[in-house]
Parts: sequence; C-alpha cells; structure tokens
Amino acid sequence: MAIAQTTTGSSATTSVFHTTKAVHYRPQGGGAVKTEFQGSSIMPSATGEAKVEGKKNNIEVDAKFQGLEDSTKFGLEYLTYVLWAVSPQGRAMNLGELALDHGKGHIKAYTDMQTFGMIVTAEPYSAVSQPGNTVVLENVGNIAGEDIVAKYELLGSGTYSSVNTHIQDAIFGIDPNTPRELFEARNAVRIAHIAAADKYAPTILAKADQQLRDAESAYRGKQDKRSIEAVAREAAQTAEEARVMAVKQKAEEEAQAQAAAEKKAAEERAARARAEAEAQARARQEAENARLQAERAKAEAQKAAEEAARQRQAAEQAKAEALAQQQALAAEADKARQAATQSEQLRQQAEKEKQELRARLLQQLNTVLATRDTARGLIANMSDVLFKSGSYELMPGARERLAKVSGIVLAYPSLKLSVEGHTDSIGTDDYNQQLSEHRAEAVRDYLVQQGIPADSIQASGFGKTAPVASNDTPEGRQQNRRVELVLSGDAIGDLSRSGTNETASTARR
Repeated sequence: MAIAQTTTGSSATTSVFHTTKAVHYRPQGGGAVKTEFQGSSIMPSATGEAKVEGKKNNIEVDAKFQGLEDSTKFGLEYLTYVLWAVSPQGRAMNLGELALDHGKGHIKAYTDMQTFGMIVTAEPYSAVSQPGNTVVLENVGNIAGEDIVAKYELLGSGTYSSVNTHIQDAIFGIDPNTPRELFEARNAVRIAHIAAADKYAPTILAKADQQLRDAESAYRGKQDKRSIEAVAREAAQTAEEARVMAVKQKAEEEAQAQAAAEKKAAEERAARARAEAEAQARARQEAENARLQAERAKAEAQKAAEEAARQRQAAEQAKAEALAQQQALAAEADKARQAATQSEQLRQQAEKEKQELRARLLQQLNTVLATRDTARGLIANMSDVLFKSGSYELMPGARERLAKVSGIVLAYPSLKLSVEGHTDSIGTDDYNQQLSEHRAEAVRDYLVQQGIPADSIQASGFGKTAPVASNDTPEGRQQNRRVELVLSGDAIGDLSRSGTNETASTARR
C-alpha cells in the first residue's frame, strides 16, 4: 500500500513510499520457513512461495512463482522481473532476476539480512539498484508473531520511461532468438542516455556503450550464448552505474541552482528590509528633531526668574535624591557581598558532600563490580562471563551482583542509571548490535524488578563500535564483551566541569 509520494528536483521522476510485512528468519539451525506471495492489484493472478532457510553465514531464499504475465504489458521498457529483500529500515537489496518459463519464475538467492520482507517488481533490466513502483508480488507475512512493518522507497512512474517511438526496433530488434540479456543491455544503455549520463557520467557511459557494442559483435559473430550473456550483463551493470551517477549529479546541480536562487531572493529581501529600516529611521529622527524644537521654544517663552528658581529647586532635590540613592546602593552592595560569601560557603560545602558521596558510592560499587570514576559518572563493568555464551540470559552470579547493585542505587533516589551493551568484532554488525541491545535490556529489566524506577534507567546497545581493547586477541575480545552501568546525577557532582576526565574516546561514548 502506498503511503506517501514526493517529487524530486525539477524532473518528472517521483519517489513513492510503500509498506510491506517483514519477517525475522532464524539463523542456521532454526529450520526452513515457507513464506507465501500474493499478486498485487496490477497482476492479481500471480502467486508464489519462498523457502527461506538460515545457512552458516547468510540466509538462503528459494522462491517459485506462477501466473506471471509478460513484463512488457507495463510498457516496452519493462523486460524482466526482479526479486527484492526489504529491511525494516527500508533498505532494498536486489536478490536477482527471475528465470521465467511460460508464466513461471524461479530464483535462488542469498542475503545477509535476518529480518526482511520480499517483493517482485517489473524492471527494464536486472541490474537496477532501486526497485520501481511496478510491484507485481509481495510476501504476505503469514508467520504468527512476526508482524513487522517495513517502509521502503520505490522509483515512481517516469524514471525509466520516455517517448516510446521506435523502442520496438531499438530494443527488441527483428531476431526473436536474440538473448534476453542483450535486450536488457540495450534497454539499460538507452535509459542511461535518457538520464543524461552522457553529460553527467560520460566516461562510465562510454564504457557501457563499448560493452554493448562488444555484446552486439559477439551476437552477430554467433559466439556461444553464455559469452554473449556475460558481456551483456556487464553492459547493463555499467549503464546502471552511469544512470545512478547522472541522477545524483543532476539532483546536486538542481539543488545548487535552487540554493543560488534562494540566496538571491534572500539578498533582495534583505536589501528591501534595509531600505525600509533606513526610511523608518529617518522618519523617527525628523519627528525627534521637531519635538526638540518645540521643547526649546517652550523653554524660551518662560520667564527667566521662574526658570532660575525652578532650576535651583530641582538642583537641591536632585542632590538630596542622589545622596539617598548613594546610601541605599552602598547598603545593597554590602548585603550582596555578604550573600555572595555565604553562597560560596554553601556551594563549597555542597560540593564537598557530593565528592564524599561519590567516593563512598564508588567504594560500595567496587565491592560488587569493577568500577571506575569518569567524567560521565561512575562506570561499573559487567564482563560477558556473567551471561550465557552468545546469549543475553543472565547467569545466577550476574543476578546476585545486580541485586547488590540495586540495593546500593536505591539508597540514592536522585541518581540516573544508563546500561550500555558492547560486543567484540566476531559476527555480523546486525548480530552484534542486537546482542548488545538485548544484554543491556536484560540488565535494565532485572534492575527494574529489583525496585529501581524504570524512568531512571536507560538501556542502549553499541555492538562492536566502542572497543576498549584490541579485537585481535582472545583477551582483548573478552574485555570488549561487556555491559557497563553508568551512574550519574547532580547528587554526586559533575566531574566534566572539575577537570577529572576519562580519555576523549570514553567521554564521547
């Protein structure tokens, strides 16, 4: 279902946002999962099924489809169907094109994603880097308990289309035995030219043109089909690179032109504002001059004797008021000095109490977990031995220590607590990120069970991004696998103001 549409730059190309159901597939050992596909409103007769199975280092997708109509029904520029994996964050990964045979399609592909949805789109060639909005199939997310919404972006209508005159001759030729890959290469190069790649990516487009000529020569020379297909695929891939670069460069050029126009308009508005301000200032000055002239005329009309008497009386009154004001200011200054002295004494006493409390809390925490004093606060370190290997389940020893930590923290209600999970570099970024988050959340949940208010604890996972030791040795990796409890709050002072700091990298974390 489309939920938003935006137009990019001054071109006719639009970006359309869709949503689909994403599924979390288990890693190796979780068994194969079957996911069904249903046809969209533009091809309701299409159906399909994919067997998804976790392998050692990735996820294998084996998909079969039925009821597929010829892709050219959507326009002469559409020559093939492509299967995409879409992450919950909206990243679309081209898994490859469907091998078609009388309305049936099949593909076997691999991805490093573990949570993703799948769609099938009609495309002009298999090397496209972003799905178009001609979605013919999508998975229905029919696995219980795995309902995740993935929002992703599609290239809207007009991205690959142009005036279709002579496309029949230019793309399909007159020989029905021409390999489909050569059709796609011709289409990819044509679309790259339409996207103005000859202006914005001439070197890459020239390479694509040459590769297409090589493929055409191989076809005319009746070389073996695999050689022709390989060269044609290279031409399509290179043409897609030229098209993407051209789109990017053109968008940057349009953005620069728009920025220049906006800058010019802003300068014109500023000039008009300055002119208006100067006119207003002149009017105010003229009014002030007229007022002063009226006052002078009034003063000159008064009698000299009355003016002298009034001036003497005013002088005496001003002298008395000045003396009284001077005395009042002196008294206020003395009170202010006394208040400042008292405030400084109270501040120093409060700071001393904070430092004593901080030292006492550091000593108490060190009896349970290794704790260090940093500019971020007191950081207690939980090593990975307190979790089951590769898991976020707390060991009994970890619960015992966390129970003691909660007893200490509950004695100081104003403290804030951050739970930060870290891993070593073994495994994928996604796996390490999720493991660090789950471990941090497990510690947070247990502390909340022990009575610490939930709104005073934050849990975050940093994966492998913040090592404290080298990941090249087992010892270093063990140090990097940790959960840190960061205690802070005004009650124990703010060392970042007093000069006591960790290393710059630790402070940034």
